[in-house]
Amino acid sequence: MQEARPIQSEVSGYISNLLRQHFGKGPASVYVTIKRPYITIHFRGFVSPMEKILLDQEEGKRVLETRDFMFNALKPEILSELLTITQLEFTELYADWNLALKSGIFIGVMCDDHLVDPLGWPEDGERDIFHKQVERVSEEAGRIPDSIETLWMSNRTLLLKRSGILVGIEKALIEGGFSEILKLTKRPLERKLLKAAPLNHSLQRNIDEVFMDWNFSQDVGYIAFILSADPR
Repeated sequence: MQEARPIQSEVSGYISNLLRQHFGKGPASVYVTIKRPYITIHFRGFVSPMEKILLDQEEGKRVLETRDFMFNALKPEILSELLTITQLEFTELYADWNLALKSGIFIGVMCDDHLVDPLGWPEDGERDIFHKQVERVSEEAGRIPDSIETLWMSNRTLLLKRSGILVGIEKALIEGGFSEILKLTKRPLERKLLKAAPLNHSLQRNIDEVFMDWNFSQDVGYIAFILSADPR
């Protein structure tokens, strides 16, 4: 595999061009982190002129629906290009957007998720307490996950995987073809609950952004926490 920095720069350039080509405007900045079995692509300053008009008319839901539709159509191309650039096979790809901050994230997952590059929980962080707090938030939103895993992608990006999270009514909605509506409903609810939870204390860091997405067929969800640069 090539050196990490050229790979990150190449992925960043590819994503910038892809978004510019399909949305009419690329992001102002793209931050790429690769830590097996994941890749996170966090971008800022991303909103197209047409989207800005819709947002000014409080049509944020329409913007999110369009972006999700476009992302799903582009998934095969993105996964193929990531393989070409990184020589790593990512088989799953997730996305979320923060319209207020004009930011977003792509999360790629390798086919072999047992290969983990080590980056331990910081000494000033309290993993068990953090996991318990996430469990309480998940329970309030639906149910306690069967399992929770966390991986520090960098000192500012914490990735969390939850397995076994869906309740009966959610499974029924998915089977009825309402997956997109469920996502658009779950995201603001869980963001609100996470914002109210005292997660900053266990992380010893302020949380700047929270992104989330799900694989409903596998009953799995991911949350990416973007943290402030300096400890509290």
